[in-house]
Amino acid sequence: MKIDSKKIKIEGYDIFTYRRIRRAIGYLGISLPILLVGLSFISFFKTEPQPSISNYYYTNLREIFTGILAAVGLFLIRYKGHGNISVWKNDNLLTNIAGIMAIGVALFPMNPDDFATKIYTFIPYPEKWLGWLHYGFAGLLFLIMALLAINVFTIGQENETRDPKSILNENNIYRFCGYSIIVFLVLVPISETFKLFRYSTLLLEALSLFAFGIAWLIKGRALGDSGEIGKKLYQENNAVDTEKVLEE
Repeated sequence: MKIDSKKIKIEGYDIFTYRRIRRAIGYLGISLPILLVGLSFISFFKTEPQPSISNYYYTNLREIFTGILAAVGLFLIRYKGHGNISVWKNDNLLTNIAGIMAIGVALFPMNPDDFATKIYTFIPYPEKWLGWLHYGFAGLLFLIMALLAINVFTIGQENETRDPKSILNENNIYRFCGYSIIVFLVLVPISETFKLFRYSTLLLEALSLFAFGIAWLIKGRALGDSGEIGKKLYQENNAVDTEKVLEE
């Protein structure tokens, strides 16, 4: 049977492009809390660590907060996954909604304690319900991210019947990340109600973003997919040099 090398090469480049987008989403998610908190300890920026990630909107690190969220949102909207009859497993629909939610979080900031200090985006009105939109968008964003990790990312190996799966199999990691996001999300209002400690919300939000980022990085094969990594994570034995195959 004759193999169309040109078609293989194009499909290979498409796969690599999708993986780069997934990795970009993952890196951006992980970098958001690291950058905001890390820069807070540099005196030059004159910003103290904030009680939550959303609070950084009212600091001079606002552009990092809104910029990364907008970038994540655009990547998610432009990302084209697989369609599915089930809404809960429809990659395209869920990533599009998540992208809109991410941009909404950036454009609709939380309400400050004093409305006189509120910094507006494109809706210059001191209405409390506008601030509540921020929390609504953030909550939906995290829930959809959990749903993607649990329901969508795991589809590829749902009916896998090859060798017994390693505990480090990608599906186990996706489910762990997805359920972790849900747990952290539920703990946020609990921590605020009981005032656990000043930075409890910040910590829980950061952990949620780390779980979100890790799921996307594993999906984007940031650790590679050859040798032992391929066997344990993806049940693949990619001993062949992919670039060499494509060149042939």
